[in-house]
Amino acid sequence: MKTDNTTLLSGAGCVYLVGAGPGDPELLTLRAVRLLQRTDVVVYDHLVSSAVLDFVSPTAERIYAGKRRNEHTMRQEEINALLVKLAREGRQVVRLKGGDPFIFGRGGEELQALAAHGIAFEVVPGVTAASGVSSYAGIPLTHRDYAQSCLFVTGHLKDGTADLDWPSLVRPRQTVVIYMGLGGLPEICRQMMQHGAAPTLPIAVIQDGTITTQKVVTGTLADMPELVAEQGLKSPCLTIIGEVVRLHETLAWFHPSIALTIA
Repeated sequence: MKTDNTTLLSGAGCVYLVGAGPGDPELLTLRAVRLLQRTDVVVYDHLVSSAVLDFVSPTAERIYAGKRRNEHTMRQEEINALLVKLAREGRQVVRLKGGDPFIFGRGGEELQALAAHGIAFEVVPGVTAASGVSSYAGIPLTHRDYAQSCLFVTGHLKDGTADLDWPSLVRPRQTVVIYMGLGGLPEICRQMMQHGAAPTLPIAVIQDGTITTQKVVTGTLADMPELVAEQGLKSPCLTIIGEVVRLHETLAWFHPSIALTIA
């Protein structure tokens, strides 16, 4: 059930599914900022940065519903029920998700639950991690000389293996972006090489993309698991695989220490 822009003033309960972007609050949309400043309650995820939460109205209730690997504050079914309950109380609810809510964010599932209960909702897109983090790392996802297509996949392991379409991931002249793949990186690299990718294929792992703690590690499929262990990278990380990674050295423009000084 779609809303219109008068819903915030109408007194009817409504849920706004809002993308918080990859971390840098400057990447929020104007619509997102306006809603955060006027909402009654914010239900937010683990990947929403503290700087983004600074835009939330001081009178708004904040409810943390974050999920980390093997650590869920609320099950998805509980989050769905909470959103329905808050809206039925006549409250204006911002459901705030890192990145874009429709890209590996379960936003569609939450809207299905709202629609089933006749709850009004609106979707506010956000900058997804793939585009935001790659931009801040100086790695274009497509380039005429290197990649004419791009795949977004999740890297969660199940029973110690990553259930991915490996033949599609090793096609030439494309970029593969892996969300939530840090824990499964050794298996992902091994499987890609086993299915025909060159051990020398460039790969980058970016920790804390777009914020002042950003760290970029580049290497190859053969050596990246060892490099990640040596550097002690921690989630959240985004992995980019493909020849475009070679452009990082030339195009890297975001230097966290300088950004911190300017801020």
